[in-house]
Amino acid sequence: MKRFLEGSRGVAEAIRLCKPGVISAYPITPQTHIVEDLAQFVADGELKTEFVNVESEHSAASVVLGALATGVRAFTATSSQGLLLMGEVIYNIAGMRLPLVLTCANRAVSAPISIWNDHQDSLAMRDTGWIQLYAENNQEALDFHIQAYKLAENKEIMLPVMVCMDGYILTHGYEPVDIPEQKKVDQFLPPYNTSYKLDPSHPITMGHLAEPSCYMETRVDIQNALNRALEMIPQIAKEFGTVFERNSGGLVESYRLEDAQYVLVAKGSLAGTIKEVVDNLRKKGKKVGMLRIITYRPLPVEAIYQALKNIPNVGIVEKAISLGAFGPLFTEIKAIFQNKKGNPKISGFVAGLGGRDITRETVERIFSKIEKRQMDLEFIDVKQERLNEFVRF
Repeated sequence: MKRFLEGSRGVAEAIRLCKPGVISAYPITPQTHIVEDLAQFVADGELKTEFVNVESEHSAASVVLGALATGVRAFTATSSQGLLLMGEVIYNIAGMRLPLVLTCANRAVSAPISIWNDHQDSLAMRDTGWIQLYAENNQEALDFHIQAYKLAENKEIMLPVMVCMDGYILTHGYEPVDIPEQKKVDQFLPPYNTSYKLDPSHPITMGHLAEPSCYMETRVDIQNALNRALEMIPQIAKEFGTVFERNSGGLVESYRLEDAQYVLVAKGSLAGTIKEVVDNLRKKGKKVGMLRIITYRPLPVEAIYQALKNIPNVGIVEKAISLGAFGPLFTEIKAIFQNKKGNPKISGFVAGLGGRDITRETVERIFSKIEKRQMDLEFIDVKQERLNEFVRF
């Protein structure tokens, strides 16, 4: 059934269809509408779940951890400082191998305070052991949550999944969204049933002290599970397409790469703008294309390599910066091509921090820059006059 919905409502509809037993969240912009809608579903009797109100995001993460530890499907959502406050528990959830699904409505981090979109919050959690998926539009945001439960709860994976969607751009934007029938979701996603839970009749210990003799193996096991996820994500996306009759998800998306000489790599809603620019520049005879990263963790190294190995000039456009170094994705893609055949010139660009607009004109300028020279880091659309206003100590 197609409806014209706010992105947050689309996510709430997806979670309703997945039937979690426990939901807990603390309101923070721009995530709030998701849990508001879920709370309304519960109040109206449309969703039978335990909705737990808490005093902070740290508590919300702790509540859903506890729910999953007792074998109950759970959900939470957050943004920015809320995700950072969850940080301690975020590591615990992955380390305890609990298959939570969390929506990150991407937002810049403080200080200074910004409520607008970039990817610095979720990227701060890239090393936690969580799977990270980035949606381009509201349909994908809905679809990815359904797929996320299927992936997280697989006995070969048993890791949490963070579905990332751009704050305001997607969470508060309205688009036509196809909401699946409940019976199809039930066909695709069976009820959560696991023997890995706290049960007095079959006692186990979770999150216990690990001495040096065994801690390292826990990390290797998570790494191995993430590697298995690289194989499973495309399989789940294919199964999703069969059941719901639309393509959604996977590791990467190649857009007009067949003869491209200049390619931009990006993730999230920015990909839609880049596609439009690619189409316009193609009409002018420019051989340009785009590679969209859908799955950022685990990093799909082989898929990225195969897509870019024959491209002479590549630009990585990121809404994040590893302060004191480069863009995170730039660093990782550069590393992929060390000691491998194929040597594209890879340039790094940081744009859109704190919600600054990345327009079609901005994207065209980035394409023109990678035509001229190679660079490791360039901030796009920096206002030099603003830099002079900051206090110097």
